Amino acid sequence: MAIASETPKETFRLGMLVYDTRYRSLTIQVVVMLLAMAGAWWLYDNLMANLRVLDKEPSFSFLWNRAGYDINQTLIPYTNDDTHFRAMLVGLVNTILVAVLGCIAATVIGIIVGVLRLSKNWLVARLMTVYVEGFRNVPVLLWILVIFAVFTEITPQPRDFRVTDEMIAAGEEPVASKILFDSVAVTNRGTFVPKAVYERSLGEIQIGFLPISLNTVAILAVIVGSILGYRAIKKHATAVQEATGVRPKTLWKSLLVSFGPIILLLFALGFHLEIPTLGGFNFTGGILVSNALMALWLGLTLYTAAFIAEIVRAGILAISKGQTEASYALGIRPGRTMSLVILPQALRVIIPPLISQYLNLTKNSSLAIAVSYMDLRGTLGGITLNQTGRELECMLILMLIYLALSLLISSGMNVYNNAVKLKER
Repeated sequence: MAIASETPKETFRLGMLVYDTRYRSLTIQVVVMLLAMAGAWWLYDNLMANLRVLDKEPSFSFLWNRAGYDINQTLIPYTNDDTHFRAMLVGLVNTILVAVLGCIAATVIGIIVGVLRLSKNWLVARLMTVYVEGFRNVPVLLWILVIFAVFTEITPQPRDFRVTDEMIAAGEEPVASKILFDSVAVTNRGTFVPKAVYERSLGEIQIGFLPISLNTVAILAVIVGSILGYRAIKKHATAVQEATGVRPKTLWKSLLVSFGPIILLLFALGFHLEIPTLGGFNFTGGILVSNALMALWLGLTLYTAAFIAEIVRAGILAISKGQTEASYALGIRPGRTMSLVILPQALRVIIPPLISQYLNLTKNSSLAIAVSYMDLRGTLGGITLNQTGRELECMLILMLIYLALSLLISSGMNVYNNAVKLKER
């Protein structure tokens, strides 16, 4: 009887790295990686050699030198005696402020405009179309400059708000007046808004280079607790409804949990608003919001909102009309249908492109230098760079910071996107 002999094992040969499909892809990846590393090393070595010739070897010690320049809009304490690192932090906070406010406002406006573009009212739909096409087809820098010109050239001077005894006797009104219950003054020097004042402040703590207000921390903690309490009430009501078929009344509980704690906390802190008043040649009190900040915020908001509106419109159109018809058949009104049936499903289509718009708005905030708003680009990438002559170091730090901000925004939105996407069974 014949016995089959074992197949001899194939010996490894160097040619198999090229001709054997089992190893070829790995060989190509290793070769490409080595070439990339060699190219990166050549660039680095060439850069270092040129910098040594110019006597500008890389160093980040300039960050601890005195900055020597003022910043007109700051959210954290700063003087011109502080370091360039402190100035960079001020610019970073200013950038984050514009990005956060812009993303929130652009989302609200974009959703409203996107929904109204689908309105059956011909005039409303056409007006929204004009807005979208007008803003998204003109460079955002031009809109920022136009809005800045409006704030600086058309708005009244502080003296136009003055009321004299002669005007009162003659029954005359001032040339300009404050808005929003006589609390906000829009002038060519900036917008003066009320300031939150606490008679019994909790103080502040210093964490690294940033002062943290304990009042703000307490208010945020109470708001988060109220949100969690509200969700717990809703969850309990849903559980009772599923068990008994009758949903308990939760209106008063929800109102009490939502607004009671924050009202009590503000009362305990002695909260009140400091209204800006005209004194001398300018307003005193309150908070001055520079025209540069207003122009940058409104320009980025209105420009980005036009793109978000198209994203929202596309997301709504992606939902089957049968969903709307089924909702109407159940007697649900059009407004409730949009908010409860259509938009929640459209979010799965809206969120991915919405992330890109948030990233674009954050990066476009670097255009603040056009209106002299001191953001990260204006501080670290502007005055600090010119004073120290450290172009490479400043640009590297700028790139890393913008990269980190973009990754944080993208990661946060991806987490939310995973929470609302369809779950397969």
